[in-house]
Amino acid sequence: MPELPEVETVRRGLALRMEGRRVRRLTLNRPDLRIPMPADLSARVEGRRVERLARRAKYILLYLEDGGVVIAHLGMSGRLVLSEPGRAGPPEPHDHAIFLLEDGTELRFNDARRFGMLDYACARDLDRHPLFAHLGPEPLGNEFNGAALAAKLKGKASPLKAALLDQRVVAGLGNIYVSESLYHAGLSPRRLAGTVTGARAERLAAAIRDVLERAIAAGGSSLRDYVQASGELGYFQHHWAVYGKEGERCPGCDCRHGIKRIVQSGRSTFYCSKRQR
Repeated sequence: MPELPEVETVRRGLALRMEGRRVRRLTLNRPDLRIPMPADLSARVEGRRVERLARRAKYILLYLEDGGVVIAHLGMSGRLVLSEPGRAGPPEPHDHAIFLLEDGTELRFNDARRFGMLDYACARDLDRHPLFAHLGPEPLGNEFNGAALAAKLKGKASPLKAALLDQRVVAGLGNIYVSESLYHAGLSPRRLAGTVTGARAERLAAAIRDVLERAIAAGGSSLRDYVQASGELGYFQHHWAVYGKEGERCPGCDCRHGIKRIVQSGRSTFYCSKRQR
């Protein structure tokens, strides 16, 4: 599933072409994806100007001029890809929603597995929306620091890796970037989450921010179906320190056993047992 850097990369690409332009037509080729799409979604969107595009956790938000917000989630295989005016070609089998902008640009939501979603809400109610009401702080936001992270982890007896995957603790983190952040912070994924306080929490918060920012600069990590809004692939997977590198040499220390892999909560975790404590 695309994580925060991939979603943010797509958002930035869409913003360059969509902000300030009206949606001339929205074609929905099926009534549902992971959940049913609002029956009146096309009527709510058509003719409205896209004021801005934002992101909350792993959701892309299209703010419309009348106070409405289109909520998009890519799921496992979803793609939001722009086409230049007159160059889109015929719809593909899994193009479930097609936004046609006033300048002829097309945005297609293609999702082979249909685990993505499109929804609609009013901007004034967004913080209370069931998708967002429980979310923790944005790791790239000004409010995110060691103290805020320690407060969210306080009293948790679960492994640190599992706690960081909880969207109520930090919004938008997933398996890849938690493994990478823990490596750069020098913290074991097995460590009890509640023990991360003070300097440890500051180090982890800084590592999370740094890893995410570097991943965004690289266009995210392309695994399976993920592409940027332009259709190009991201390349941060070439800069992973530990993820997917079981048995390889640790890039940051002289350990002999290399990178280890364990399974936590059904997910693979990659780490160096010497560097990470």
